[in-house]
Amino acid sequence: MPRDEAWTIRQKMTGVLLRQARHDAGKTLKECGQVLGLSSGAVSAIEHGRRSVSLPELEMLAYYLRVPLERLLDGGAELAPTVVEVLPSVEVLALRHRIIGALLRQACLDRDLSPTDFAKQAGVSARQLSQYEMGQKPIPLVELESLAEVLELPLSHFLEEGLGPIGEQQRRDRESQHFVALPPEVRDFVVQPANLPYLRLAMSLGTVPAVHLRNIAASLLEITL
Repeated sequence: MPRDEAWTIRQKMTGVLLRQARHDAGKTLKECGQVLGLSSGAVSAIEHGRRSVSLPELEMLAYYLRVPLERLLDGGAELAPTVVEVLPSVEVLALRHRIIGALLRQACLDRDLSPTDFAKQAGVSARQLSQYEMGQKPIPLVELESLAEVLELPLSHFLEEGLGPIGEQQRRDRESQHFVALPPEVRDFVVQPANLPYLRLAMSLGTVPAVHLRNIAASLLEITL
């Protein structure tokens, strides 16, 4: 499938997921536009796949609509909504663009890949790549995914998990997803307050080198035999 066609399909899929999440949250195009500093028409264009959306913009919308970012990226599993206490300012978007650009540049340096070669492999101009790396121009999500593929990195490498209110929400959402994925009997054990000492013991043992654990196990066998 030609790249442009694949990008168009990807943008439309993201738009459909965004529109559904917005409807579920009871938010208008105008309200979402105000969050991003865009017009309602621009948000509508994103939802219909006619306008690209960047990862920071999608992060901001996920935070505002109280849904996990994964739901807007790939329709991931739904979680209980997180209460949004203070919505980050639009300036956060500009900062995120710069951070992603810096991560992009660092990944390129780590692989001893020159900007010229990277731009050629990614199918973008050297000037456009420079604008992306300097945070001067938002990177469309579909293009960031292609850049990450060239660098052999997952898209998650560019997430702000744990940084700021949006990143903190992403971290909590991811932890919740991991917890839900545990076997039912394990979840039942974890949520019992009486089992907290055993969990702490398991955490402590998790930091002990394997050779020490084997020595402890051998000593216990000697005692019981």
